[in-house]
Amino acid sequence: MSVLQAVVLGIVQGLTEFLPISSSAHLIVVPWLLGWEEPGLAFDSALHLGTLAAVVCYFWRDLLAMAVAVPRALRRPFALLRDPDPGGGWAAADVAANADARLVLLIGLGTLPGGVAGLVGESAVEDLFHGNGPSDGAIVAIAIAAMLLGALLWAAERVAAHHRRMTHLTWRDAVTIGLAQAAALIPGVSRSGATITAGLFQGLHRADATRFSFLLGVPIIGAAAVKGLLDTLGDGLPSGELGVFAAGVTASAVAGFLAIWGLLRFLQRASTRVFVVYRFVFGVALLVIVGAGLR
Repeated sequence: MSVLQAVVLGIVQGLTEFLPISSSAHLIVVPWLLGWEEPGLAFDSALHLGTLAAVVCYFWRDLLAMAVAVPRALRRPFALLRDPDPGGGWAAADVAANADARLVLLIGLGTLPGGVAGLVGESAVEDLFHGNGPSDGAIVAIAIAAMLLGALLWAAERVAAHHRRMTHLTWRDAVTIGLAQAAALIPGVSRSGATITAGLFQGLHRADATRFSFLLGVPIIGAAAVKGLLDTLGDGLPSGELGVFAAGVTASAVAGFLAIWGLLRFLQRASTRVFVVYRFVFGVALLVIVGAGLR
């Protein structure tokens, strides 16, 4: 792999990890379309170091506040997970004071489904989509998944009330959004796309659904980054590949930070429909390419 290829794939990873269009799908499709050699799972996983750096740099204040709140969250988990409304026994001041501790618990609950899905289904997904290059069937599966999630995102925008903030999230909301994150194990679904869609269905404002999606992704992205680092250290880098990996990770970090910054601002004044359109164009294009035997 050349440095240019590593940079291109790093940019692809950084942008598509946070934009709701599926990073895993694009990391399969881009080399397939361009006729590049499969970069390998170690490289794909290592790129998560870049996206992890991006989300940590952007949300470092939130993450630091959550880290400080961990002891409080562990002391009173059930009390803190009561619904944050008058019926749950909360006053407005209590909601604000315990927001970080509650967020720790909600992200923990939301991470569980994705963690279980990864342990159970990762090997099957790797065999199907990362064998000796993706098969036509794998590309068709990506196209269908992309369009199905696009349809769900469109439906979420149609019915979303946009009346709730992150502080209104309940443990049931966190589990629901976490189950959506678990579905992103399938390339084409998109972790951010699935979780933002689920958040919109729960009535969250777009920016709040997106912010919770990004914070919820930290443990999963972190686990992927650690796995990539361990795989790379365990297998060892071929001679001269350290610079290639470093270029890819750096490109992923920069592109990821810009994607987070841009998407949060974009969704304060616009809807996600542009990504719905992109998903359908992407899916149809893949079906045409495979059907016409163009690749």
